[in-house]
Amino acid sequence: MSIKKNGVDQQLIRDLAGILNDTNLTEIEVELGDLKVRVSRQAPAVHAVAAAQPAYAPAAAQPAAAAAPATPDVSKNAVASPMVGTAYLAPSPDARPFIEIGQKVKEGQTLLIIEAMKTMNQIPSPRAGTVTAILFEDAQPVEYGMPLVVIE
Repeated sequence: MSIKKNGVDQQLIRDLAGILNDTNLTEIEVELGDLKVRVSRQAPAVHAVAAAQPAYAPAAAQPAAAAAPATPDVSKNAVASPMVGTAYLAPSPDARPFIEIGQKVKEGQTLLIIEAMKTMNQIPSPRAGTVTAILFEDAQPVEYGMPLVVIE
């Protein structure tokens, strides 16, 4: 039984909020007939700190004494997620990954798959090059525009 207040299905909103928590998404929108509901939440403060000091900052921005190796320039070499969903490195849990760091890839070669609405979508390489970084964990929720793989 759903609880309605002022014509809004509060159980629907609670269910959508639960989906946000379960999938680590920051926003979800649903249309049911003439009803349109959007539920969103602010990212935790940790994300804001990470944005202010990105882990993928160019080597010139890092202190000279830093022992960490230079990381790739994500802004121009990254393959961004074309959709919201769950990203996978392999076609099945027991299969070999599509790509590994250091591997050369061809344009159009499958880099990963993103599951969205129970559909597996192959994400092809936009260019030939070498995979220098994989910026997500297997089975991690991803958002539109999120950098996933760096190809140089």
